[in-house]
Amino acid sequence: MAGRIPQSFIDDLLNRVDIVEVIDARVSLKKAGREYQACCPFHNEKTPSFTVSPGKQFYHCFGCGAHGSAIGFLMDYEHLEFPDAIEELARSVGLEVPHEAGSGHRASHGANDHYALLEQVERFYRSQLREHAQAAKAVSYLKERGLSGEIAATFGLGYAPPGWDSLLHHLGSNKETQNAAVELGLLIRRDDGRLYDRFRDRIMFPIRDRRGRTIGFGGRVLGNDTPKYMNSPESPVFHKGRELYGLFEARKSNQKLERLLVVEGYMDVVALAQFGLTHAVATLGTATTAEHLERLYRAVKEVVFCFDGDAAGRRAAWRALENALPVLRDGREARFLFLPEGEDPDSLVRRIGTQEFRQKTVESIPLSQYFLESLSQQVDTRSVDGRAHLVELARPLFQKLPDSVFRDLMLDQLAQRSGLPARQLERRIFGAKEPEPEPPQKQRPHDSSRSPVRVAIRLLLEQPELSERVKRPCGFEDLELPGIALLLELLEILWQHPHLCTGSILEHWRDRPEQQHLAKLVTLPLELPEEGFAEEFCGAVQRLKEQRTRQRTEQLLFKDRETGLTDSEKIELKQLLVTHHPNTG
Repeated sequence: MAGRIPQSFIDDLLNRVDIVEVIDARVSLKKAGREYQACCPFHNEKTPSFTVSPGKQFYHCFGCGAHGSAIGFLMDYEHLEFPDAIEELARSVGLEVPHEAGSGHRASHGANDHYALLEQVERFYRSQLREHAQAAKAVSYLKERGLSGEIAATFGLGYAPPGWDSLLHHLGSNKETQNAAVELGLLIRRDDGRLYDRFRDRIMFPIRDRRGRTIGFGGRVLGNDTPKYMNSPESPVFHKGRELYGLFEARKSNQKLERLLVVEGYMDVVALAQFGLTHAVATLGTATTAEHLERLYRAVKEVVFCFDGDAAGRRAAWRALENALPVLRDGREARFLFLPEGEDPDSLVRRIGTQEFRQKTVESIPLSQYFLESLSQQVDTRSVDGRAHLVELARPLFQKLPDSVFRDLMLDQLAQRSGLPARQLERRIFGAKEPEPEPPQKQRPHDSSRSPVRVAIRLLLEQPELSERVKRPCGFEDLELPGIALLLELLEILWQHPHLCTGSILEHWRDRPEQQHLAKLVTLPLELPEEGFAEEFCGAVQRLKEQRTRQRTEQLLFKDRETGLTDSEKIELKQLLVTHHPNTG
């Protein structure tokens, strides 16, 4: 597999591209002083709150909080994964993306060879659907399900012939190719070393990644063999806990996806597409995972889970709900559509038609309603005992929800059902909260009550060249204070790369919790003129040095009282006391 993209390349790339050009090509920007403005493309608004800073190479929406570099914008706007956004930007400036050497075991076939082999196998299965002597039953089955040749071609449907060695003969006797086919799960090796085809007498469904590359297959049996449906096993390029069947086709068919419908199997996806419902995807024999959901929410803001209305469908729906809770940040919505007994998406859309099926999707049950009604059905809410039990059932589920407006509104709903005031309910579920401090008076960043760590980081993000004002050692490396490690890491990056812009700096913290904190700091106003930045920064650094002196002095004095000091510590303490109290002794 290809290694990670070097951070040095990402830094260089972001120095070459202009975020204004990247965004203006997709969203019309208007000049507003030093910055550019537009109505935010990530939420509905009438007054522009979306700003783009050419100096910082950073965008931010003051309405919904969206922010990031040119990379982040492409990921959010065009629903690209991180490597694809890098590829897109690199192409725009004529660069080729390098990759560091992959770690761990490397197969004799590289990733590119795996993709090429899978593409070859897909072509073989497709040709067999047209040419094999026993393909008529496969074609007949597809026609019975109402699938056209066009839809079959869109999804690349094929046929794995009966017998044990059709694919094996097609691939030939090259040992390296055979070994790669075993690694990809296309062939199986017996204990005696002989090989045979994994998929036999099945309709084949290629599983594609976000870039449209075939990464595995699903096979639906035509005879009486079991299992009825079979997927490729895990391989170097296929991980069923991450991939979604039909997502590539859904994005390709819809310029602007509004919602995605999660169904149970690939035949459901294909059958719905035949009826013009091209927004369905399926998990691959697993429950919907957090990784699935993150991928879904990169593409859309609303996900509708479609399940049978029987007991098994309800259990699957509840598992999907539990897995969805941790990723339900503000702006994301989950809904549930339960089918009538005996129906699947294919049969239902045939019976009621495309428009009514689409309307059922739109009118599906919101997660909040399904969540609270399902729990309420397990207790007697007319009694105090039942309402107390309801809160206990809800507690571990609420604790999965991220802190958000959605969670607050859900608490209000639970409060109505339990009869417990929302604030008291919040304490019961999440524990006691620290009392909120009185809002401070409006103050300048250099005010002595402001955290010098926060001030220093904020100014470095605004003017990275300020890092040149600090030399190694800083004088506060061992200061025990929140944010010191982040400040030191930021300084280290800027010492090595003094010409980074703000957007590039934040990319060094991608997928780390500190990135959100830094992004919020970038948007805080600086209530002093630009010519005062250097003095403000140096003042904050000096305050940190003084805090370190006081902290170390107190530590040594305490140790002297408790256990005594070493000779070197006595010398250090004397120097610190002279520094801290220059008139002493």
